This record gives sequence, structure tokens and C-alpha cells, in this order.
Amino acid sequence: MAAKIKKGDKVVVLAGRDKGKTGEVTKVLPDQDKVIVDGVNVVKRHTRATQTDQGGIKEKEAAIHVSNVAIADPKTGEATRVGFKTLEDGRKVRVAKASGEVIDV
Repeated sequence: MAAKIKKGDKVVVLAGRDKGKTGEVTKVLPDQDKVIVDGVNVVKRHTRATQTDQGGIKEKEAAIHVSNVAIADPKTGEATRVGFKTLEDGRKVRVAKASGEVIDV
């Protein structure tokens, strides 16, 4: 099955405390069905000091479930569902259901 959300996609958060925020997917965790979005679901972690890093309270992005994010429509920027279409040259691309715009470049 082809992935509907990939690294580098602009997504909109649909549920949770960060509902409505947009960001770019920095990491995809397909085995857990989760993604990490830049600037969304930021949590504080108490880290111990190491030889390379000073310890303290660090902020980092936590994973968010794939069902709680949606691709941002390239035309409007709003959340949209994703479909697939085969182009004339035989490539399979992702398409925004709302506007029909091709998501893959």
C-alpha cells in the first residue's frame, strides 16, 4: 500500500490540544502509525547530562497518530483527504480530494 503521508508533507492537526495547527512532517513511524510534525505536540523532557549535552528540561516534538493529521490542500491550505491517480507517463501520484491538485511534485 502506498503511504498517504510522507516526510516533508504539510499537514493540519485535526484533534488534540494542537488542533488547527499546521506543520511539516519531519519523521514518519509506519510501524506505530504515527508521525512527528515540526512545532506540534511539543512536550518537555527532563534529560540527564551526557559528555556532549548539558542536561536540563528540553522541549521536543512528540509523535502524533496519523489519524489525527490530514494533508494540507496545496491550493487552499485546508485539511483534505488523499486519493491516488496514475498520470499519462505511468507515475502514481497523490491527489488532494478537495481540489484535485497533485500533491507529489
